[in-house]
Amino acid sequence: MIKRTLYFGNPAYLSTRNEQLIVKAPEIEKNDTIPDDFKTLTEKTIPIEDIGVLILDHARITISQPTIAKLLANNVALICCDESRHPTGLMLNLDGNSIQAERYKHQLAASIPLKKQLWQQTIRVKIRNQAQLLQQNGSDAKIMFNWAEDVKSGDTANHESRAAVYYWQRIFAPLDFYRKRDGNPPNNLLNYGYAILRAATARSLVGSGLLPTLGIFHRNRYNAYALADDIMEPYRPYVDQLVLEILREKLPYKELNTDLKARLLKIPALDIQMDGEISPLMVALQRTTASLARCYAGEQRRIIYPEM
Repeated sequence: MIKRTLYFGNPAYLSTRNEQLIVKAPEIEKNDTIPDDFKTLTEKTIPIEDIGVLILDHARITISQPTIAKLLANNVALICCDESRHPTGLMLNLDGNSIQAERYKHQLAASIPLKKQLWQQTIRVKIRNQAQLLQQNGSDAKIMFNWAEDVKSGDTANHESRAAVYYWQRIFAPLDFYRKRDGNPPNNLLNYGYAILRAATARSLVGSGLLPTLGIFHRNRYNAYALADDIMEPYRPYVDQLVLEILREKLPYKELNTDLKARLLKIPALDIQMDGEISPLMVALQRTTASLARCYAGEQRRIIYPEM
């Protein structure tokens, strides 16, 4: 079952009772934005087992400690936003898998050659997905397909960076676009979408009994989610595709408003193809992270990734 992504952008009090998330909202003013099913209710209940990601995006949200504990026990990724209303923190379950200790042992023992092979697979699929998205939107992507095939173990020739330069120069044309975290829009949409994707990826890694901190390639000492940053790479073009759709609909995108956030919050439910089957992105992530755990254990040699 696909888990729900819940977003709270208004004052609310969140508690728990009988395995339910209890949402109490104050009286709503006419100019406040709140989901339709909350508008006429002062209290709403949602089964915690149905939640995958929960985003807190208002200074006047109160959440009880038992609620946090219950959410984390059910492997919910809990995201907090800062005063600029961008995701700034992520809480995850520390005990997400019944054989977690065994999975940790395999992950810690992974050899350098194995990590290089896993990174090669990851970058090949990422570049192919970027190339496919370019091609679907009328750009010549032949050289990117060639680069994908040329990626060696560990991507020693850094084809990922070469492909990124080519890709970002074309994907949002005719906009004069440069991909920078603090750059001009639609960087704001990409940042928000990638934050949602990162949280969903970290959640799936924990559910597969893996440490999100220990990356395959990313290894910044200050990065607590290095492995999530690795595994989400081939999924990034699905976020880019959604941002492209927003731009084509000529929606105002320079300010990240509630309507745009609502569109981006659909990322975990996007339909994607993996091994010839269509499934929601969050389900695909679970298959990807489970396959990574089997690679670490020596049970298989290939990470299962989606291809556009």
